[in-house]
Amino acid sequence: MSPASLSVISGAVTVRVPAKINLHLGVGPLRDDGYHDLVTIFQALSLYDDVTVARSAATTVTMSRSGGRGADTESVPLDENNLAVRAARALGEHVGRDPRVSIDIVKRIPVAGGMAGGSADAAGALVALAALWKLDISRAEILELAAGLGSDVPFSVQGGTALGTGRGEQLMPVLARGELHWVLALAREGLSTPKVFAELDRLRENRADEYSGANPRPDALVQALAGGRPQEIAPLLHNDLQPAALSLQPALRRTLRAGIDAGALGGIVSGSGPTCAFLCSGAEDAVAVAAELSGAGVARSVRTAAGPVPGATRKPPEE
Repeated sequence: MSPASLSVISGAVTVRVPAKINLHLGVGPLRDDGYHDLVTIFQALSLYDDVTVARSAATTVTMSRSGGRGADTESVPLDENNLAVRAARALGEHVGRDPRVSIDIVKRIPVAGGMAGGSADAAGALVALAALWKLDISRAEILELAAGLGSDVPFSVQGGTALGTGRGEQLMPVLARGELHWVLALAREGLSTPKVFAELDRLRENRADEYSGANPRPDALVQALAGGRPQEIAPLLHNDLQPAALSLQPALRRTLRAGIDAGALGGIVSGSGPTCAFLCSGAEDAVAVAAELSGAGVARSVRTAAGPVPGATRKPPEE
């Protein structure tokens, strides 16, 4: 990479990066390396974190909640263990720079909510820092760095709707016609992704017939997404991790029932949970379901979102 490609521009760069949900998540048996083979359909939603990077004397990270409405951030590390800091260091090592930058994150994606909030921040840091340094770096290089940071980080860079395989980091775009409207019920407490996978392994060991780890293919869902009819998509929502999330947080059963009772076409625990995502027939129905669900008292907060949306995207300075 030429010296010119590493020049630093003045000011700061802000990247907006979306949350994700898993419309399908098939989980294979535990591998020898401690991971599971996944087959998943990701969709990026219009619930965003903003990640801003600027030149600084030291690498630092700060975090704030948008209007007080973001997820609790007290459990998010603000040191070298923060995934956005790790992303900055990975990019710096890749291009031979000392990543002395400040990273400011405006948090709207729930923490430990199964919506890839940490992965989104890592993706935002990669894309923002590449722009700040004016790097001559390909999207493929960014995605390779992203995969080294976490299974969901590449999708947070890419966005849209995609089929993920391997650990979820191997992506193939999926055609999704139209716009899907979702209601998100945010739980009062988060769930640790490793603990949810461990609970699934335990359930499978104790009840092998019920949790066989068949890792089903989402072929019917892919066809339904191409058709763009939410009524056909809703019955095909699937998550192998949902029984484990329900085992660890039984109250989520009530949340899922409440969403359907409120008029959603279908509901699912997103990823490792505990956020529950409900598919609605349109924008007006989503608002009505959200209002009903808010009154049911089964979630810390309820939001509406739509998808698919693009992945990590630089915001113009005036926004």
